[in-house]
Amino acid sequence: MKIDQNNARILGVMSGSSLDGIDLALCHFQKGGERWTFRVEAATTVPYGGAMRNRLLRATEAAGLELARLHRDIGIAIGTACRDFLNGRHADLIASHGHTIFHQPDEGLTLQVGSGAHIAAISGVATACDFRTLDVALGGQGAPLVPFGERHLFPEHCAFMNLGGIANVAIHGVDNTIGYDICPCNQALDLLAQEAGVPYDANGELARTGAVNVELLGKLNALAFYRQEPPRSLGREWFDERMKPLITEASIPLKNRMRTAVEHIAGQVARELAKAGTDIALFTGGGAHNGFLIERTGALGRVRPELPSKELIDYKEAVIFAFLGLMRMRGEVNTLASVTGAKRDSIGGALYLPN
Repeated sequence: MKIDQNNARILGVMSGSSLDGIDLALCHFQKGGERWTFRVEAATTVPYGGAMRNRLLRATEAAGLELARLHRDIGIAIGTACRDFLNGRHADLIASHGHTIFHQPDEGLTLQVGSGAHIAAISGVATACDFRTLDVALGGQGAPLVPFGERHLFPEHCAFMNLGGIANVAIHGVDNTIGYDICPCNQALDLLAQEAGVPYDANGELARTGAVNVELLGKLNALAFYRQEPPRSLGREWFDERMKPLITEASIPLKNRMRTAVEHIAGQVARELAKAGTDIALFTGGGAHNGFLIERTGALGRVRPELPSKELIDYKEAVIFAFLGLMRMRGEVNTLASVTGAKRDSIGGALYLPN
């Protein structure tokens, strides 16, 4: 692709497991010497309509043809969102994470829907997508991918916590980087908030009114996944099968289930951060806006949560997928085997050219 590869504008696109919508971040990357810098020129979130959100929620049970239609329709939705968002702005590339439906790396498979061909055709911009599959084919978890971008774009930090649909951590040492999924986060909190009639628990105020149910907390903390050594990763199907039945137990008052879920997540996050060897971790993702969750995480551990600007809290993953797309365009490694457990580092992502 004939662009200035040391000075590029990439539109990063993220659709996370919390189902908030399509995050878009137009990023300007520049390389000076060995250092990359970036600026977010514009960012927005395009919410999913109720019908599309329901299709995504039910996708793990969909028949083959319906799943193919969903792949097409999410691609159309992303392509349309990118075209409308750019509206005269220039982008050298769109880098789309897609929306994860199945993630079972132990079986050698991961599936992110959102047809890159449709995105490129509708937007008129070259599109990189399907970033996880090659790593899984190489024996890796295909996740998390974000630590690669953190190492290059945030070199002043060594510990990162993303509180999205799933909470995941990255710890950057002098010679290598590790990262892995910790536990469900907003997947659980938002599900319980919706039971209370709201899309999410603003600042954790509903959970704050409840009491910890010791028996439920014990069951959550005893889930086998937490005894699995990294590399490890989670998908929505694990949440639906293992955690959802526990936190939707109707015999426990809702506010107590919400309070217990916060305590569980905060405890798991604090436990993993204790391994980072640092006093501060940069927190991003929608859960970073949950003041009660942040408060409990700080209280249960010794690592202090640091919150960046709202823009980075909300769009850091979209920014980093833009950077992964830039590396794909440059033909450079963008996936770390030290994080995923794959046989080797790799260059992840499929490219679709509109012309």
